[in-house]
Amino acid sequence: MDNELCFLTASEALARMAQGDLSPQDLAQACLDQIERLNPRLNAFLSVLPLVPAAVAALPEGALSGIPVALKDLIETAGLRTTAGSLFFADYLPEQDAQVVTRLKAAGALMPGKTNTHEFALGVTSINPHFGPCRNPWDPETITGGSSGGSAAAVAAGMCPAALGTDTGGSIRIPASLCGVVGLKPSYGRVSLRGIFPLSWNLDHAGPLTRSVRDAALLLGVLAGYDPQDPASADQPVPDYLVGLERGVRGWKLALAVGRFTRGSQPEVWEAVQAAAGVFQELGASVEELELDWLYDAALANGQMVQADAAAVHRERLEVQPERFGADVRQRLEAGLALPSSEYVRARRLQAELRRKAELFFESYDALLLPSTPVPALPIEGIEDSASQAPTLTRFTAPFNLTGLPALSLPCGFNAQGLPIGLQLVCGPWQEARLLRAGQAYESATDWNQRRPEIAVERS
Repeated sequence: MDNELCFLTASEALARMAQGDLSPQDLAQACLDQIERLNPRLNAFLSVLPLVPAAVAALPEGALSGIPVALKDLIETAGLRTTAGSLFFADYLPEQDAQVVTRLKAAGALMPGKTNTHEFALGVTSINPHFGPCRNPWDPETITGGSSGGSAAAVAAGMCPAALGTDTGGSIRIPASLCGVVGLKPSYGRVSLRGIFPLSWNLDHAGPLTRSVRDAALLLGVLAGYDPQDPASADQPVPDYLVGLERGVRGWKLALAVGRFTRGSQPEVWEAVQAAAGVFQELGASVEELELDWLYDAALANGQMVQADAAAVHRERLEVQPERFGADVRQRLEAGLALPSSEYVRARRLQAELRRKAELFFESYDALLLPSTPVPALPIEGIEDSASQAPTLTRFTAPFNLTGLPALSLPCGFNAQGLPIGLQLVCGPWQEARLLRAGQAYESATDWNQRRPEIAVERS
């Protein structure tokens, strides 16, 4: 029974609590038991908070009352260690909560702990040289993707119904794809970044990882909103993302990215995405294949900016104590420092041009379909240089950090080895409601999100 509780979605758990046949204490205990059982194998959590029954009983009434939501260990929590996956902050105790944590607490969410991440979020494998690699629940010998690998693994393994991650080149959507969960990157400026350790001031986003599209909508409704103390926050209206979620996509005009940009996908990945396009057609949408090779230029520019911006964030640390960085992160930071200013200016100009190009594109199409990642999860063994995996794993996600568009990854199949495959949906700026509606339509017509990993626990 406890294992069944672990795999409830947040929405299912809230419904059972409202009916009186599930208590927040029982749900929290089931999740903590699952963490205790599986974390030694998966290394998804770096810090776990003990269950305090009185604190659970005193949770405020709100949209997430009693729901455990894990936090990527890049998100500051008052009095609780926040490492950013690094040696520099191994003992850092923030004085204040990040704004997203404040919002979660006000909504009644429970924080079970902080999740593993690629060091300083500058990587896509979540192989952390300081705290150990995060392992994929579908095959613990493979990567989770990154940098929000611990958050994705925790949700996939039943350690919590939901978690928060950050996304600068794909760091929510890549692990969501590789771990078979839902990952939402909202529009740039939709969710406050105040109190989240920066990777790029120009490209960072924060958002949820969940087991269902409805839960992503639920979490976004809590997280979204203008924060006047965050320079990146945008003063945009926040709709109720649950309203109209089930209205479907009949009559919609969708684009499927084809051509040079998507040609690098493994055959099983591309076949799953094509099959997903067929599902949308069965649901009443039209799907047009389009060559969108300009997205390749967007991915390259995003990669340049990430490294250069990160080098600016870490310049002093890199000068004074370079040996405290992992080898792959140090390599990428040094590449960022070496990028000529003229190349950076060109990337910023391309960002402005492609943002406008994307806005015009979505005046003609309701949503864009493409893979989340070109490949499923890769084996941990043999990855000696995590930095070398970034161009592959960020290929399909990075363009939408550069353009700031909302993007959603959700499961659309499994390969022959039983590893998840992710479908990515993208919509125009501030169109998260439309994006979630498309995701809900696909999810309701398939059963990929109902599957659970069978995780073998190593015995000592």
